[in-house]
Amino acid sequence: MRWNPVLGEWVVTATHRQDRTFLPPAGYCPLCPTAAGGFPTEVPESSYEFVVFENKFPSLTLTAPVPTIAGTDLFAVEPSTGICEVVLYSSDHGGTLTDLSPARLHQLVRVWRDRYKELGALSEIDYVFIFENKGEAIGVTIHHPHGQIYAFSYLPPKIERKLKNESEHLDRTGRCLHCDIVKEELAQGVRIVAESEHFIAIIPFYARYPYEVHIYSRAHRGSLADFSADEEADLARIMLEVLRKYDGLWGFSMPYMMVMYQKPTDGKDWPGTHFHIEFYPPLRTPQKLKYLAGCESGAGTFVNDTLPEDKARELKNVQIEAVVY
Repeated sequence: MRWNPVLGEWVVTATHRQDRTFLPPAGYCPLCPTAAGGFPTEVPESSYEFVVFENKFPSLTLTAPVPTIAGTDLFAVEPSTGICEVVLYSSDHGGTLTDLSPARLHQLVRVWRDRYKELGALSEIDYVFIFENKGEAIGVTIHHPHGQIYAFSYLPPKIERKLKNESEHLDRTGRCLHCDIVKEELAQGVRIVAESEHFIAIIPFYARYPYEVHIYSRAHRGSLADFSADEEADLARIMLEVLRKYDGLWGFSMPYMMVMYQKPTDGKDWPGTHFHIEFYPPLRTPQKLKYLAGCESGAGTFVNDTLPEDKARELKNVQIEAVVY
């Protein structure tokens, strides 16, 4: 890891990832079950429900090598310590997260919870980041349905910024920032995409992408580890509703980044942390991408070409089959 003194954040260098698998044909997918007489894959079984294993091309590892260059007071270096895991959703190469039944997605929520707890219990790990990149527009290198988990030995910069704002809001008001956001969005009601007993899905007031959806727990929950079984099942239901609306919007499987925010595992209290999931689809129309160009990448200011209220209404009105557990 190399320290950027201008932005005050680490940059991970992982040159071995240049050689990782890139868009293999379906018959040679390393994430499919190993077929009888076929080439060996990462899963030496004929089928599976879920599989979790350490990434063969990790950005972070607990046995990180010594940095290739010596650091200085200005240009500090550290080993890239952490863990990178791959989570396989299904043995069906052609499926997506949307194709899981509510019961199967509920099982996946439990997988995520267990990995969060196990990885977070390690003394080296300060933050467990669960995410999925879906679609070539995002830069996916293997189409098989899967997500990833990065367990960081430090708090990543965006996480630090969120924690700072959560803590300042709590100190100033005595309330959770995200609980206040949920309350305000429910009161205004114009950006709600879906609701359930324990969760709401919104395109937030401050959305940066046209179809950016956030799923919030209604109750104050710091992480998946705090959920009841009913809340886990309800999270699966509302996730499927959002995913089906995405795919129903234009009649094809929507690419997206899905990222999960929850309490750090660094041993500190962090009472302002509130579990939520954010989806960032890169499309603003069926044919047009939302590029992170000069203003976004250089200045850090997003320009949204749409109004969140309009896009929320559009997504909410997508007719889908009812999600029945």
